Amino acid sequence: MLALVLISLIVIGLTTLYFFNEQNSKYHFKRIQRKEKTVSSSLQYFFNDLQPHQISDFITKDFDYKIHEIADVNSLRIIIYNLKGEALLNTYKTNYDSTGGHQINPYLLYKLKSDTTGRIVEESINGEINSYSYAKNKNNENMVIINIPYNPLNFNPKNEVWGFLNKLLEIFILLFIGAGVLAYFLSNYITKSIAEVRKKIEAVQITETNEKLIWEKKDDIGVLVDAYNEMIDKLEISKNKLAKNERKIAWREMAKQVAHEIKNPLTPMKLSVQHLERSLNLSDENDLLILKDFEEKMIQQINLLTEIANEFSNFAELPKAKMKKVNLQKTIEKTMNLYKHHDLVSFNHDLNGVDFWIMGDENQLVRIFTNMFKNSIQAIEQKGEIKVRLEKDEKNIVVLIDDNGEGVPKEIKSHIFEPQFTTKSKGKGLGLAMVFQIVNNHSGKIELLDKKEKGACFKIVFPSLS
Repeated sequence: MLALVLISLIVIGLTTLYFFNEQNSKYHFKRIQRKEKTVSSSLQYFFNDLQPHQISDFITKDFDYKIHEIADVNSLRIIIYNLKGEALLNTYKTNYDSTGGHQINPYLLYKLKSDTTGRIVEESINGEINSYSYAKNKNNENMVIINIPYNPLNFNPKNEVWGFLNKLLEIFILLFIGAGVLAYFLSNYITKSIAEVRKKIEAVQITETNEKLIWEKKDDIGVLVDAYNEMIDKLEISKNKLAKNERKIAWREMAKQVAHEIKNPLTPMKLSVQHLERSLNLSDENDLLILKDFEEKMIQQINLLTEIANEFSNFAELPKAKMKKVNLQKTIEKTMNLYKHHDLVSFNHDLNGVDFWIMGDENQLVRIFTNMFKNSIQAIEQKGEIKVRLEKDEKNIVVLIDDNGEGVPKEIKSHIFEPQFTTKSKGKGLGLAMVFQIVNNHSGKIELLDKKEKGACFKIVFPSLS
């Protein structure tokens, strides 16, 4: 900031100096022109009745005195040349040679003769300005050449310019000091705020809860703080998604391992139990009943373990969906027919008799609704009802599955689609997790809606084809 102020002051100072120099040069050129016109007008009075060839005889002591008088009045040096460029009079004889000698430079004489105005002004290397012009008679004939050497340093109006520049310099110094003090406090204010933001950013950890910044002012720092807080919100969302994905991956790996470890001994165990009955020749009927009962219980438990292993295997290795055009209404009806003879529940559906087409894997869609209906049936302790309704808007098809069972406790609503959560004593907690994954694979969404009365209501949304 200080550098910017300093550069601005230097530019303003140089611009001001350049402006005054330009004005000063114009002033001196105009001044010598005015002086030259004054001298020419005065001399014309003497030359009115003369002819050019009479000039040499006319240069008398009285004329010389009159020229000196004009020079003194106007504070000028005046040199008179004849038309050949030879010096006739010089009001400052002690420095005669500084005018260029006793004769005008031939080139200057040529320029003067060629100029239509009969007047030229030349600036020498040392800064001296020389005006050359013709004095004329009443017949407008050229009589003599008047040379007025003019040194701007002898008529220097720069004192007031330098006075102005000195005042301007004083103002610049005060402005620079004021800007320095302002920049000091402003930089401390900004750097302190930025340092606080920097510390917060450096302390951000993806594995921990990160604090937001509070900034009430709507300034540039406020914009930075808002961006930081927005980043923290996005980081928290990403962290939660990452944690869920990590849990899902861990569950799949564990499910795969569990399914593998359980399946390996099950078949030999089942074969061994069945072989046991054939191997033993028991004559006692009681012993045979005991063996039969043992065999049934063992095979029942083995079948249960096989079912558990299969569910873990299905969850761990969900097959890739084979997408094709599917009539969702018919798929739901087909799945409902599997449970239409169930004693505890009845289905009340509103499928509208309309075809609802989506892109999907029919087998996986059947698994979705099988799990959903199975969950609802298991949640109904006594006789109950499952309502199924299909709706359609411009882009989506909505499936609502509503039951009057036990419902879902509020404290676990946000976790029901995670594999480890279940409200059933016999469940593995994988059904809704698998449903959630299949729905996502079909570019859909599933959510548990809030319900005032008893039971649970799930909403599943699929992109529509028509």
